[in-house]
Amino acid sequence: MSAMTQPETNPDEIVREAEKTVDLLGEVREAIGRVIYGQDIVVERALITLLSGGHGVLVGVPGLAKTKLVETLGTVLGLHARRIQFTPDLMPSDILGAEVLEESGDGRRAFRFIRGPIFAQLLMADEINRASPRTQSALLQAMQEQHVTIAGQRHDLPQPFHVLATQNPLEQEGTYPLPEAQLDRFLMQIDILYPDLQSERRMLLETTGAHTAVTETVLDAEQLMAIQSLVRRMPVGDGIIDAILKLVRSVRPDEAQPEMADRIAWGPGPRASQALMVTVRARALLDGRLAPSLDDVEALALPILQHRMAVTFAARADGMSVQDIIRRAIEQAL
Repeated sequence: MSAMTQPETNPDEIVREAEKTVDLLGEVREAIGRVIYGQDIVVERALITLLSGGHGVLVGVPGLAKTKLVETLGTVLGLHARRIQFTPDLMPSDILGAEVLEESGDGRRAFRFIRGPIFAQLLMADEINRASPRTQSALLQAMQEQHVTIAGQRHDLPQPFHVLATQNPLEQEGTYPLPEAQLDRFLMQIDILYPDLQSERRMLLETTGAHTAVTETVLDAEQLMAIQSLVRRMPVGDGIIDAILKLVRSVRPDEAQPEMADRIAWGPGPRASQALMVTVRARALLDGRLAPSLDDVEALALPILQHRMAVTFAARADGMSVQDIIRRAIEQAL
């Protein structure tokens, strides 16, 4: 059966929901744009990550409004947001929570679970690579399973639950880089670059005066989950599915072009294909379209694939990066 005629979807219903959602998402982008300047691609990719129901890792040098972006997203989307500053001495219990022994007035003792900051709908894991692997694993396991287990008792996380982690690409001393298997848990890697001249000029004028822009709430958690459900029901053409499969498989060592195969150390797994399948729908909806196109695949290939693969030492010695491999694969596959 063609992917365009999925039996569990009602095309008319999807169209009606999409038309309402497009207007709401326009208000969301406008509200974020009042506070975050010159980072349109970053905002778009962060929104796509959340609309797809996933987690993202933000990579950029200090001072590029990573924390401000997460705070703004939490406010505009109506989510309960919290922030954790990761440090080398941070323990898993500092994130997940712990049981404490309490004594009542009549002398009876009982354990009570005190929830950690992970019990939020939008969690900012600031400088996640500064925490120990043990703490990183505790967070990433909760991200995957959507619950934590303390003293044998299961505690479900709020819904929706999203993590936006940040990493500083410059400072490596005293850090514990995320292993590849854990990076794969993040739907997308969002690189944050310096703003252009006009955006930075606007930033200077609007953030150093007597009045600053105020963020307003546009959505709530239930509306966000409804949009996430709509994204997964949007139709995807067979041509787009084939393009996704061709692209992802072309950056695996055993299926890459001969001139590229010996430059790829390891490639993305099926989770990359799944991520592209969902995010191209979210990008289409964000742009006011009812079905994704090849342009969506091309636009999202880099942030979806770059943290899920690595080049060989020989390729690095020749000055070739993961991004170069992906761009070449895009040219050949799309």
